Amino acid sequence: MPNIWWKADPQDLHRLADRVSSVYVERSHLDRDENAIVIINKRQTVRVPAAMVAVMLLGPGTRTTHAAISLLADSGTTVCWVGEQGVRMYAAGLGPSRGAGLLHRQAWLVTRPKERLAVARPMYGMRFPGEDVSTLTMQQLRGREGTRIRKYYRAQAERTGVTWNGRLYKAGDAFAAGDDLNRLLSAANAALYGICHAVIIGLGASPGLGFVHTGKATSFVLDIADLYKAEYTIPLSFDLAAQGLTEERDARLGLRDLIARDKLLGRIVTDVKNLLTPEGTEFEDSEANLLWDEHLGAVPGGTNYASHADLSAHGMTDNHIAVIGPEMDEAAPTP
Repeated sequence: MPNIWWKADPQDLHRLADRVSSVYVERSHLDRDENAIVIINKRQTVRVPAAMVAVMLLGPGTRTTHAAISLLADSGTTVCWVGEQGVRMYAAGLGPSRGAGLLHRQAWLVTRPKERLAVARPMYGMRFPGEDVSTLTMQQLRGREGTRIRKYYRAQAERTGVTWNGRLYKAGDAFAAGDDLNRLLSAANAALYGICHAVIIGLGASPGLGFVHTGKATSFVLDIADLYKAEYTIPLSFDLAAQGLTEERDARLGLRDLIARDKLLGRIVTDVKNLLTPEGTEFEDSEANLLWDEHLGAVPGGTNYASHADLSAHGMTDNHIAVIGPEMDEAAPTP
């Protein structure tokens, strides 16, 4: 079997030259050299200071060492295992050295109706360029979005000559709908969800705290993905159907190429930050080891508070059970 990680295209690492907030790696090997991540492939070796990377996206054909992952974790860098060009996300890991400021900001916004609406309106506003949505209710926004998307589907059908009979979708089954166009739409949208999920996790926000969507562990992912469907997945699906390319792989690869061409990853990063922390917003995102206090707000962690209060009233006594196994090098008992 060939060592596919040696077969690297020289453009795979071009993002290092213009954006280090997110680094995508494909068909390469990751290792550690002191405080730098070393990305190695057949054509070049690139050193990246770990502390300068917010999100490391590991694509197909990537191998990594334990030392590299340990350094990224210590540096507070999110590591996401993704498909080609960030399409689809399979797993993610977040090191402990990361402030929770953006997550706290998101939770604060989503739990207050007025502030939540103030985030949802700009989301819809991004879909209605040139329109004033500052006074519309959520019901009015949903109605306007429904009208807009129906017109957009019809326009795409007229443009490509592909018959459009309406959107049919069953959660968890991209092929539940009978026609090719609906299957392409489901597959392309699933791929878009993957890259949005990777960005949200990488920034330290919650994929579950949505502003328009709610009730799912990926509600915020759905919110963000909806910003780009009319620009990417819908026209792409109609174009593929018109060309007779109706496999899920066609939608995934087509979206991958568009993401790479337009550098969509960086745009999503900017949009998420602007929605949660618009210009003029002040919030604390530095790492801090604190404990919550109902009166003081927060107190320092890493402190023994036993001398400051009687904890027996809270059940913190010696009534504790621990199950501890033998040391690994302990000799076995003689029979």
